[in-house]
Amino acid sequence: MASMAKTDEQTPVTSDQKAKIVLYWLEESRSQRILWLLEEVKAEYELKTYKRENMLAPAEFKEIHPLGKAPIITIETEGMSKPLALAESGLMVEYLVDHFGPWLAPKRYKEGKEGQIGGETEEWMRYKYFLHYAEGSLMTPLIVAVLVGAIKSGSPFFLKPIINIICGQLETRFLSPTFKTHLEFLESQISTSPGGGEYLCGKELTGADILMSFPLTACKGRPGLTKEKYPKLWAYVDKIEAREAHKRAVEKIVEIEGVCKVFLV
Repeated sequence: MASMAKTDEQTPVTSDQKAKIVLYWLEESRSQRILWLLEEVKAEYELKTYKRENMLAPAEFKEIHPLGKAPIITIETEGMSKPLALAESGLMVEYLVDHFGPWLAPKRYKEGKEGQIGGETEEWMRYKYFLHYAEGSLMTPLIVAVLVGAIKSGSPFFLKPIINIICGQLETRFLSPTFKTHLEFLESQISTSPGGGEYLCGKELTGADILMSFPLTACKGRPGLTKEKYPKLWAYVDKIEAREAHKRAVEKIVEIEGVCKVFLV
């Protein structure tokens, strides 16, 4: 197992503490990055795949978690009265990294600065920031873009002229400048990665990179993110998609479902 020098608070699950992990994976959802993480840490897990019903997760998801949204993972070890059910991708990434892949979290404190305010490493501060940024900031305009597209394509033909004008204004005044701001920011973050690294938090892959993979893969499918305008960001997305664990996760879904699609819902 990788060196434990990078973690300050957690130790990984030991071989005698066997954990049963189940990933409830939903097509066209954020579930894929959790599958990638499980492959990245080489965890043993069971994969259950589901189809959407009227764009939503099937009803049985609510039997696992009250919100009934994907992804969900359950973790069970000997002595637990019932499995631990985790929702929210950010929480899942942090929990899995803490217990199964602590090398995917940067070292928290600088030498001699342990426990001090402001003593954190730049790598760790970026790691924590991007764990929140992925869903808290970047996903918002992407979801709005999906809704705008759905409204435009699903509106009655006699309303389309008006709908297209309204949606066009939303895209011009909000979506395009917002995406431009985010993409420029992310290009600069890659350009200034600590230690000249090629990942968001430095030279090594972290859980934050895995969490960021979903919105960035989606951005590659939009007109704004191009190799010419954002070469470092484009190369970064190519780099994470080329990881063997990422490819194994995709291949696993293709084997089961026939196709692995990223869709913003």
